[in-house]
Amino acid sequence: MDSKPGRVVKDAVEAAAHKVAEIADSLTDRVPGSPGSGTPTVEEPTTPIEPLPPKREQGTPDTRTPTGAETGLPAPAKSQQGAYLTTAQGARLRDTDHSLKAGPRGPILMQDHHFREKIMHFDHERIPERVVHARGAGAHGTFTGYGTADGVTRAGFLAKGKETQVFVRFSTVLGSRGSADTVRDTRGFATKFYTDEGTFDLVANNMPVFFIQDAIKFPDVIHAAKWHPDREIPQAQSAHDTFWDFVSLHTEAQHHTIWNMSDRGIPRSYRHMEGFGVHTFRLVNAAGETVLVKFHWKPKLGVHSLTWEEAQMLGGIDPDFHRRDLYDAIEAGAYPEWELGIQIFPDTPEETFAGIDLLDPTKIVPEELAPVQAIGKLVLDRTPTNFFAEVEQVAFHLGHLPPGIDVTNDPLLQGRLFSYLDTQLTRLAGPNFGQIPINRPHAPVNDMLRDGFHQQAVHAGVAPYRPNSLDGGNPSEAGDAENAFLDVPVMVAEAPKIRANPVSFDDHYSQVRLFWESMSPVEKEHIIRAYTFELGKCYEQAIKERQLQCLANIDPVLCEQVATGLGLPVPQPTVPLPEVTPSPVLSQVGRQWPGDGRMVGIVVDPDHLDSDLAEVRQAVFAAGMVPLLIAPHGGTVGGMPVQRTFATARSVEFDALIVAGAPVPAPDALPGRDEKAGAPGTAAIDPRVILMVQECWRHAKAIGAWGGGAAVLEAAGVAGTPGVVAAEDGTVFQSVQQLMASHRVWERFPVTVA
Repeated sequence: MDSKPGRVVKDAVEAAAHKVAEIADSLTDRVPGSPGSGTPTVEEPTTPIEPLPPKREQGTPDTRTPTGAETGLPAPAKSQQGAYLTTAQGARLRDTDHSLKAGPRGPILMQDHHFREKIMHFDHERIPERVVHARGAGAHGTFTGYGTADGVTRAGFLAKGKETQVFVRFSTVLGSRGSADTVRDTRGFATKFYTDEGTFDLVANNMPVFFIQDAIKFPDVIHAAKWHPDREIPQAQSAHDTFWDFVSLHTEAQHHTIWNMSDRGIPRSYRHMEGFGVHTFRLVNAAGETVLVKFHWKPKLGVHSLTWEEAQMLGGIDPDFHRRDLYDAIEAGAYPEWELGIQIFPDTPEETFAGIDLLDPTKIVPEELAPVQAIGKLVLDRTPTNFFAEVEQVAFHLGHLPPGIDVTNDPLLQGRLFSYLDTQLTRLAGPNFGQIPINRPHAPVNDMLRDGFHQQAVHAGVAPYRPNSLDGGNPSEAGDAENAFLDVPVMVAEAPKIRANPVSFDDHYSQVRLFWESMSPVEKEHIIRAYTFELGKCYEQAIKERQLQCLANIDPVLCEQVATGLGLPVPQPTVPLPEVTPSPVLSQVGRQWPGDGRMVGIVVDPDHLDSDLAEVRQAVFAAGMVPLLIAPHGGTVGGMPVQRTFATARSVEFDALIVAGAPVPAPDALPGRDEKAGAPGTAAIDPRVILMVQECWRHAKAIGAWGGGAAVLEAAGVAGTPGVVAAEDGTVFQSVQQLMASHRVWERFPVTVA
């Protein structure tokens, strides 16, 4: 087949045009990216129609009243109605393109109520973004209890087979709403369970510890980690002086910091993240017995991260990478799944386990000491219908607890119980944020709270107080028989009022060393690089030297390697280095995982199409992955649609690459048109394909080739290296699939630390 543009157009129009629509229709079930539920026409539509239905993967909050009652209405009842444009009050409009003027060249008239309403609403579309976790994405799903927690809690949503609707919001901590997804940062993993006993918000992170031990320091750590106040840069980064000034002076922050400097700080996707409740909670069973627990989310696909170069490239190529991956996976039917688990500890007066203070949010309990016991499964299967109404307006609060779950005296948790509620007063304009559809409970609400900004309920009765007789005593207080929430009557020790932490909070280094010693050699290399990069971006030498002293108290190899990169002397530890037992579960390396929803790029040569191409493409689909054909031009090849061209594709989009040909330089492989084409030359293979292969190789991804693709591997200089496979036919995908189960081919690169 001729690859010249004229021939391409001729083929697409004359030979395959009648197939394209059929192909597109069949692939809407498989390849994600469709922007809407309708099929647009080239001409402007002029026939009035009712609003289109949502896309099949979209979901909305339940159609409930502000007080939690089911309405029985279909989901579209909350969206726009009717075929005609109207004002906010329902009056039909004949023109929204021209304001009302005194003549065609005259001033706009003040009486133009449509203009005033339209502009007024536009001027006030935005609400304040979150101070932290501003950049986020969310999805609807279902949680199913296993029944394995029945012995430790009476929370009904954990009963065997019980299904509960949920909404999950993932986020970064530091960046503004317009920042990039792939920055090095902690990620939020907040889940709203709409239980029939009241809403439960599990506000988790993808790291099990926090920077501080007491909530009174929360403004300080965020002020230090955010941009510098005089320039508002750097955005969404911790690689600057104020952050490292804070964490090197507050050594309690060193544990969270090393997690941030590890690959956990740049997750591959939300689907590959663990989640941790961070704090210790108290569970109460039907007999009134209590235990202490920590919550864990375990992803079905395993924990997996980006490489540092991938993260930087994606920040420019696709800053929406994580939210796109989440929504594309759901659209493709590769529904993200996690198991919810708990570590269980005796509820003793000391509130410690194996010598670890359970109220210290900078500490973990290794899973080897307290295994995580699975208690339910979360599946996300619906994307938002309206991002603002759902993802931006969802409001979480650690005090949203159902019967059977209670808090502890963790001083960070105690402060968050105030902060999360307080912030909604400004962000969501008043105390009635719980009546916004995404926040409405799925349990009956009779709270005696009245009025306030944005009150949507129409309360009946005349006596919103207790006791009353005018409303017949309604509402009544509930007891144990009615499954009322129980504030566990824990004894509070007699003590003076002081501003201090317990002595057990003073150990700031042993668990940091435990984390370091639990890493594989390749992960240690990445941690060294991250510290070196971040500290290298600091201006003040004193801050670098102070942090190096902290690293010396963690591990001498870590400190020496970072100091060498910074060109600074290596300090000696100021505290004894503790003996620790590594926790292998903290490492992301060494296990195998499913490839659901992974993106596989397939490079094709339209001039020499291989007969196995369609079969390989179908095999990728059958494996639960998404194949994206990459060709010199758009349109179709072999009757199959091209998703990417050499001009639009970049290696960071793909989890693996298969090369099915050796395409010659396309007509647009010109340095003046596409910088990826490189300098002018006489290459026999399109240089953008070579670049793609070399980038995938650098990022430790699986690479396969068959047919003419073997020549590409040779030209790229990667043939025969670990994780690069070739075959005579399309069976090469089987080898690529096996390599992908380990996420990366780290054995491709030697390491210098043990």
